[in-house]
Amino acid sequence: MTVTSLPSSSSSPAAQTMLHATPNHDFFASRPGQSSHASTSNPKVTLRVVRRPAPASSSPPHATKSSTSSPLSSPPASSPASSPARKRKSASLESIPDSEPDVPRQVKKLRGDKPRKRAVSNPKLAPRASSQQKTQPPSPEPIYRTSRSRSVSHFTSVESETPVIPRCWASDEDGGPDPAHFSSEKAVAMLLRTYCAYFKNLEDPSDTSFKPHPKDYPVVELEYPNTHSSERFILLAPKDKDHYNPIMDVEKTLYTIIECYLTPSQQALFGPIPKDTLFDSDDAPTPSPSPSPPRSHSSSGSTSSLSSLSSTSSLSSMSDSDSACLPASAAKPNYLRAVQRAIHRRDGPSFLRAFQSINSILRTLKYPQLPRDMFESAPPNSLKQMVNTWTDTGLPKKVLMRIIEENYQRSVGPHVQKLKQYEAFSSAVYGELMPSLVHEIIQLTKLKEDSLFLDLGSGVGNVVVQASLQTGCRSYGIELNPKPAKVAKDMAANFRVRCRMWGVKLGEIELEEGDMLLSPRVNELISQADVLLVDNKVFEQSLNEQLRPKFLDLKEGAYVVSLAPFVPSLNARVTERNVDDISAIFDVSERPYHSGSVSWGNSGGTYYIHRVDRTGYAAIRERFENSRGGRGSRRRS
Repeated sequence: MTVTSLPSSSSSPAAQTMLHATPNHDFFASRPGQSSHASTSNPKVTLRVVRRPAPASSSPPHATKSSTSSPLSSPPASSPASSPARKRKSASLESIPDSEPDVPRQVKKLRGDKPRKRAVSNPKLAPRASSQQKTQPPSPEPIYRTSRSRSVSHFTSVESETPVIPRCWASDEDGGPDPAHFSSEKAVAMLLRTYCAYFKNLEDPSDTSFKPHPKDYPVVELEYPNTHSSERFILLAPKDKDHYNPIMDVEKTLYTIIECYLTPSQQALFGPIPKDTLFDSDDAPTPSPSPSPPRSHSSSGSTSSLSSLSSTSSLSSMSDSDSACLPASAAKPNYLRAVQRAIHRRDGPSFLRAFQSINSILRTLKYPQLPRDMFESAPPNSLKQMVNTWTDTGLPKKVLMRIIEENYQRSVGPHVQKLKQYEAFSSAVYGELMPSLVHEIIQLTKLKEDSLFLDLGSGVGNVVVQASLQTGCRSYGIELNPKPAKVAKDMAANFRVRCRMWGVKLGEIELEEGDMLLSPRVNELISQADVLLVDNKVFEQSLNEQLRPKFLDLKEGAYVVSLAPFVPSLNARVTERNVDDISAIFDVSERPYHSGSVSWGNSGGTYYIHRVDRTGYAAIRERFENSRGGRGSRRRS
C-alpha cells in the first residue's frame, strides 16, 4: 500500500479508510525493504502493510488488480466499491494540513508508476519465483508444499560424512609398466612448444640442461606407492599459467604419498609436510635480488649436506621401528623443505638432489632387505600395506582427488581445444561437473560397491571413473559426441593404470559412444541402476521429455540426479490434474552447488535429486480414487 507519513493528529478513521482502500501495484513488484521511488525532502513516502480484518470476500487479503495471476493468489474479482474508495481518498487528501501541501502530488506521482518498469528494475528477483511466474498457468488451486507435495528444497550445508562402508581398497595387481599408461612426460612432450625453462644452475650460468629441448629436456622421477611403479616429470613451466604444470604436479603428488601412505615415524624421515605448494599462487616466487644467502643455504652447501644424508646404505638399514627410536637431539634432514627451497630459488641441481634422496628412502620402504633365511617370506611393501588399513576408514579424500586430477591433466588436458568444438545452443554443448560436486552427489545418493551408476551424456567420462574409484561400484556412461567419447575411452584405460600405480582397486567401468535414447544397453541397464546422472543443464526441452518415459523402468528407491528438474513445477503438490504425470513417482530435493562446482561458470546454482517413491505415490493416488468414489456415491444417492 502507498501511504504518506502523517502527524499523529491525522490518525483518524478517515485516514485509515484511505490507507485500506488504495491499491498499489508497485507493492508486490518491489523487494522487501526497498522504497518505491525517491521523494522530496518535505514528505516521507514509505511502503507498509496495514493489517486489518479481511473483508467478507473469497479473495485473499493481499490480492491486487494485476492482470496476471500469482502462484500465491487467486485472480482478483472487480469490486463495485472501488470507485467510492477513490472518492473517499480524494476527500481525505483535501483534509491534509497545510504544513504538507505536496503530499497529494507525491501520492499521485507514485500512483502513476508502472508496475512493469518496477519489475524490470529489480535485478535481484529470485530465479525460482521468476520462473514460476512465467511457466505456471492460472490455476484456482494455490501451489504450495503440503503433505501431498513431492518436492522440497535443501539450501543447507551438506550433511556430515556418510557412514563408511567397509571395503578392501588394496589392489592385487602389480604397478609395473603398461602400454596404456600416459605419463606426465608424454603429456608435456607433445606440447613442448608451450613450455619454458623454470629451473637453472645457480653455480653455472652457462648450464643449458634445464632449458627446453626436443629430446634432452630436464626430468625428475618419483616413486609411486605400488611395487615397480614410478613416473617421470619434465621440469619445465607452462607459458600459460592455466595450463598443466608438471613441477606443481610432482610436488603435490609427493606430499600426498608421504601424508597418506606413511606412518608418522616414516614421515619423520622426510621432514614436516608443507601445507601448500609454492605453485598455489598465481606466479611462483622469483629469487630475491638481495645478497647471497649464507653458505649453508647455497647450492654447494646444500650439495654436501644432501649427498651425505642420501646414503642408500644407511637408509636401507633404518627400519620403521629404528626411526621411531631416534633421539630427539639427532639432526634430521628436511627433504621436503629442501624441495620447496629449490623451487623458491629456481635451483635445478638442488631440486634433483632432493628428489634423489627422497626416492632412495621410498625405495627402501617399498623394497625392504630380504631375510637371510631363504625360506622366510619377503617383507611386504610398507606403502602398499598402508592401503589395507583403509578398510574401515575409507579411501582418503586427498588420494582420491590426487588420482582424479593426475588422470585428468594427462588424459583430457591436451584435448581441451577439441572438446570446445560443438554446436552452440544445442543439447551437444559440452560441460563438466567438478570432482567436489561429484563427491557430494555420490555421498548423498549412498553409492556403494554393489551399486550400478549410469551417466547419460557422460562426456569425457570423468564422473564415471570417479564413481568407480570413490565407491568401487560398477559404472556405465554413454556419450553421443564422438570427440569426448574417444577421449573418454583413452582416459578410462589410463585411469585403470594410474589406480594400480597408487595401489588402489577400481570398480568396473563401461563406456559407450551412442544415442542414449536409442541404445539397447541403456534400456537393459536402467532397470538395474541405483543412481542415474543426467547433466541436462542445456538439454532442449524435447530431449528432456523423451527421457522421462525411461524413468518408469527405474527400480524403487533409485535416484535421478540432474541439473534441471524433470518435474513440471518444483514445490508443486500432487493434484487430480497431475496425479497421472510420469514425474509423480519422484520425491524431489533441490540442493545448491557453489562456485567452482561446474565448468561453465563461476557462479553457483542448484541441482536436483529425484528419488523413485512409488509407495508414497500409491498412497496419494489411493486418496484421490477414494475421493472420486465418495463423490460418485453421493451423486447417485
